[in-house]
Amino acid sequence: MTTSSEPTTKQARLSARNIGGIDETAVELGSGITVLEGRNATNRTSLLQAIMASCGSERVSMKADAETATVSLSVDGQTSERTLTREDGELVGTGDALVEDVQSAELFAFLLESNEARRAVARGDDLRELIMRPIDTASIRREIREAEQRKRAIDDRLEELEALEHARPALEGRHEELATEIEETEEKLAAVEADIDDTSAAIGEERAQQEQLTEKLSELRALRNQLDDVRYDRETERASIERSREEQADLQEELSALPEPDGGELEEIRRQRDEHRSERSRLERKLNELDTVVQFNQEILEGSRETVLDALGDGGARSDSGTVTDQLVTDEEAVNCWTCGSSVRTDEIEQTVDMLRELRARTAEERDVVQAELDRLDERAEELSAERDRHEEATDRLQRIERELEEGEETLDSLDDRRESLEADIEAVEHEVEQHRDESRGELLELHERANELERELGRLDNERDTVEAELAEVREGLEERAALEDERVALQDRLVDLRTRIERIQEEVVETFNEQMETVLGLLGYENLDRVWIERTKQTGAEEASYHLHIVRNTEGTVYEDSIDHLSESEREVVGLVFALAGYLAHEVYEDCPFVLLDSLEAIDSERIAALVDYFQSYSDYLVVALLPEDAAAVDEDYKRITDI
Repeated sequence: MTTSSEPTTKQARLSARNIGGIDETAVELGSGITVLEGRNATNRTSLLQAIMASCGSERVSMKADAETATVSLSVDGQTSERTLTREDGELVGTGDALVEDVQSAELFAFLLESNEARRAVARGDDLRELIMRPIDTASIRREIREAEQRKRAIDDRLEELEALEHARPALEGRHEELATEIEETEEKLAAVEADIDDTSAAIGEERAQQEQLTEKLSELRALRNQLDDVRYDRETERASIERSREEQADLQEELSALPEPDGGELEEIRRQRDEHRSERSRLERKLNELDTVVQFNQEILEGSRETVLDALGDGGARSDSGTVTDQLVTDEEAVNCWTCGSSVRTDEIEQTVDMLRELRARTAEERDVVQAELDRLDERAEELSAERDRHEEATDRLQRIERELEEGEETLDSLDDRRESLEADIEAVEHEVEQHRDESRGELLELHERANELERELGRLDNERDTVEAELAEVREGLEERAALEDERVALQDRLVDLRTRIERIQEEVVETFNEQMETVLGLLGYENLDRVWIERTKQTGAEEASYHLHIVRNTEGTVYEDSIDHLSESEREVVGLVFALAGYLAHEVYEDCPFVLLDSLEAIDSERIAALVDYFQSYSDYLVVALLPEDAAAVDEDYKRITDI
């Protein structure tokens, strides 16, 4: 391995074995730009694939004679070590990947020749679908439903707290009135008790009889206090039962409005989802295989598959008569077939590659249809699960309330029995007191009765004050809770706005970013008759999704007209595809997760424009690794780190 560079502040160390055409290698990549300089078949693409594999991608190739491949990449204190093996004809990787969202990186950061974002522009594919692919729309919809449910619960609680707030002045006023009434009642009771003491002292000769009367009056007072407590408990229990009945009615109404859970439909949807996921995996494997075959054949046509070309030679040795490419390319522009060794015209291989690309486009469309149906099934499964959860929650709550009502009715019956018993006891004691009235002095009896009434009144006032204080405490706690709930509600509203507009915002950002970047890049690269390339995002009336329209505006000798993507040169198409990938890279913030941008297969662009494009891409990534032919590498800044032998 040969490298040359100026010192850099950060380094990435990569080692790879059995990736592409690499037997084993280790390189250091400096922060900023690293140029992989060399002719075709010098393992530049294989090195880029090694970086991809370290980041978590499995869209790489492994040496045909190898059973496993390994990669290790250390970046800024973080190390990724992965092993790739073949399972059922496809590569499967294990180990720690450097990048969490490898799908976004594969779409918008790993810009090799087969990159979908680059190819989508050239093929005229659905650009919107490509941009939205990394977004989990089903998860966003689920988050929206959960946030809406929480917001409704907060709104209901805030309404309750608002009612408490309105009741607070009346409660505070009543609390002050009760304090005054209690104080006055205590003063009256103290005066009556003083009169009782004075009167009792004056009746010495009737002491025994008076003691009996006092005992009966005390007993009567205690019984009446118990009766007051029972009545209070009964009213409290009755109010609780009434509230439970109201909640029971609400739950019964809610349950009647909810559909009965259909476990069969949910199971069927889950079965269909498994089938669609299997189909999607099959189609994605097919896409990966087609990408590999197309890239392989393209490299064969360009003479960049050194291992295969050597094998097609005489015993794997190079002839002295010329280069490998010279040996493969005949006067009739034919190449040796890498499978059977027969001579095949290059235009026939190109036609086959075109057919494979068309097959890939159709397969991608099939995959998109399957993905759309899978999204619909996911959404329906979420709806059924949410309905089932609401039904089960309401049913459980209704059953708990019914049990509480049953227990409440039993408690109420018990309190009624207790009340009747106390009323009978009070009636009997009152009869005995009346008998003592006839035998005792009326004045003392009246004082005791008056004291008894005042004590009952004082007990009632104390109970009411306790109730009011409990309600005021609930109000104060509610007001403290309300502030937190209002803050949470504002956060939920912002969250809902973000969730509902996230898809729209990303699409708008991609279009805006692409148009701005494209204008800048065209100015840098100086395509004389290419006046403007821009994306217009439109939404037809009644359509669920907006569509992207790529506009090509040319200026030829002062005449401005709109052209189609089909008429762009290969160089122009490549530039548009790269800028579109850059727009997705910025909109999805791929740079937050993946520190690498990889560039390959830029030969269609002339050297000076490649140099300008490389300089432009540099500012968007910590590590930009670009594979260039020697003549193209000569045009870029010589201070950039270079790797010339892998």
